[in-house]
Formats: sequence, structure tokens, C-alpha cells
Amino acid sequence: MRNIKTDFPVFAAYPEIAYLDSAATTQKPQQVLDAVTQYYREENANPLRGLYDLSVRATDAYEHARIAVRDFIHAASKREIIFTRNATESLNLVASSWGRANLCAHDEILVAVSEHHSDLLPWQTVSRETGARLRFLECDQTGFYSAEALKNALTANTKIFAIAQISNVFGRLNPIREFAAICHRNGTLIVCDGAQSVPHIPVDVRELDVDFLAFSGHKMYAPMGIGVLYGKRELLEQMPPFLTGGEMIEYVTRESATFAELPHKFEAGTVNVGGAVGLHAAIEYIGSIGFDAITAHESALTAYALAQMRDIPHVHIIGSDSAQEHLGIITFTVDGVHPHDIAAILDADKVAVRAGHHCAQPLHQFLGVQSTVRMSLALYNDEQDIDKFAETLRTVRRRMGLE
Repeated sequence: MRNIKTDFPVFAAYPEIAYLDSAATTQKPQQVLDAVTQYYREENANPLRGLYDLSVRATDAYEHARIAVRDFIHAASKREIIFTRNATESLNLVASSWGRANLCAHDEILVAVSEHHSDLLPWQTVSRETGARLRFLECDQTGFYSAEALKNALTANTKIFAIAQISNVFGRLNPIREFAAICHRNGTLIVCDGAQSVPHIPVDVRELDVDFLAFSGHKMYAPMGIGVLYGKRELLEQMPPFLTGGEMIEYVTRESATFAELPHKFEAGTVNVGGAVGLHAAIEYIGSIGFDAITAHESALTAYALAQMRDIPHVHIIGSDSAQEHLGIITFTVDGVHPHDIAAILDADKVAVRAGHHCAQPLHQFLGVQSTVRMSLALYNDEQDIDKFAETLRTVRRRMGLE
């Protein structure tokens, strides 16, 4: 792969940094920054209902972005693509709109124990409001969920199952297509958090047969503030609006309103056209490199990092020992050193990682650890970043006075 770092201005501004926190947010390539800047310079207007040329241009830019997302995840229709602020809002939309309309007492919601809080807290809320029972599917210590465990966990009352395609702690790819088939045979819907998968591997929502998929633009080289909810059209048609006002209406009287057709029914208020334009540019950027090259590069770097970390005494990897089961994410602890201290020492040497519970406290409780350190990769990382990270990691216990 060519030197991808040259596409990202942040690395020219901070050439000394090893940025290993892409699971939290990715840096932005010049191509995305240029697209957003051009939109605000030359096409900015309130879209959708304006009849003048500039508004039509803004509308076209917004809808072209929707078509790009449709094609990127292989959805059947652009009407199945809802723009939101982020994956969190997308998952809240499903829980609030579908959940409140379809769940009641005696129903069950099944959530994987490794889920990000964004795919847990909305279901906790809906559970309290509707009386539905919230249950958990547990994995093993490596993050593995078996098909048999899912089959055993589902009951006749299980209405929906929530799970990430790739865990933001383990970095492990879950067999979503198989799980969707199991769920559908049981009459259960499946909602998938794709925040950690969509930027790194090809995702085909029709092949996976998920009912809903959520992801964020900012984790795939696009601006913050733009996200996507994919939903099967027949489900979205039946769901009430999540928010009201603005462009999501068709007709309003003093007493009532009728709502716009999909996808605009779920896009209240002035929409984030600049973010959608940036997402479109990010999709084109990923396409210019290709997932074959991206996955090969990130897999090789993950294996390279894991091999170095295994050679460092007192470092413990969370999850599997196999690099193939850490898709660009390696979470770890160091004996005797708090994760925040580890991250601070790495930061002093210009290595950026994340420390804490990674918005997955129930998983950490399940694993018996309070917090961990996570290093995560993207297509712009290289072996020099890993070498810098490993070199500092070897010094952590000594610099804490433990050796």
C-alpha cells in the first residue's frame, strides 16, 4: 500500500504522533475536507423545499450522498437509508420508534453482553417504559458467541436481538448472517451495530439479512455529526417518527399532521448536508483504496502489533490470542499499572490510545476488570506506529517504579 499518511493533513501537522485511537474516531483525509469545504463555499443552502438553484444543488448533494451509502452497504433502496447524527442516535431511533410501538410486558429484548452502551442503554429505557424483559447473551472470555448459545437464549417472547458486528473491545467479528438466520427462524428481529465494521470490511446488509444496521461517519474518515441507520423498508414504513418538526411532515393542521414518506419521515429539522457530503467523499476515498487492500493492511498490522505485545512481560491481551480475531483492535492491561497511567505514559511519548471501560462497563464487569487500554488501527497506520507504541509499552512498569 502507498503511503496513505500523506492524504491526512493531521500527520503533516503532527508528524511525531502515532495515532492508535481510530476505534474512537478516525482522522480525515484531504479529499473529505475538500469536499466539505467546497459544499459550504459553493452549494450551501437549506435543502429539500427550496425552489431556487442553490437549494436544489444542496438537495442534490444530500440525496447523492444517500445513494452512495445505499450502494456502499448494498441496500435495496435509498428509502432504507436514514441520516442521523451518529450510530448512537440510529440505535436510539430503533429502540424508541420500533421498541415503543412493538414491545409490551412479557416480551423480551436480548442484548449481547459485549455491547457498547449505545446499543444497551436505549433498550434499558424501552424495557422500563414497556415492561419488556431485558436479557443478556453472554460470550466466553475471548468474546466468542456460539450459535448454540443464541438458539438457547431465544424464546417465543424474544422480539429483538442487539449485537455488534465487530466488538469495540475484543475486535472480534461476529457471525451476523448466521445469527440473523437463527433469529428470523424464531420470529426475532436483529439490530446490528456496525460502527466498528463498516469502515474496515465490506458490509452487505441484504446478504447479512439484518433488520437494522447503524454506523457513524466519523469512524470511517467522514466528519463528526453524520450517521446512518439502515432499516428494512417494510419495518421503517410501520414505525412512527422518532422526532417531529421541519422537513419530516407532509401536511399539518392545528390538531394533527401527516408525515413525509421514507426516508424523510425520520429526518426532522434542518439536515446535515455538509456531513452527508463528507460521508459521500469518505465512501469514495475508501473505494479508491479498496477493501481488499484495507483489510490486508490492517490485518498484517494487527498481527505485527500482537506479536510484539506478546513478547512484553506483564502485558495481558483481552480476548483471543489469535490476531485474526482482533480486527484492528487490541485491548490489554499491564500488571500493577492503572490503564489511565499507561495511556498517560504513552501520550508522553506521542502515542495516542484510549483507556477506560470503552463504553462497555457490563462487559468489563463480566471479564472481571474495571478498565483496560485499547489501541486501534486504521488504514493510515504503519509499522513505525506499532514500533513506537511497543517501545514505550516496554517501559511502562519501569517508569512507574515497578522494575
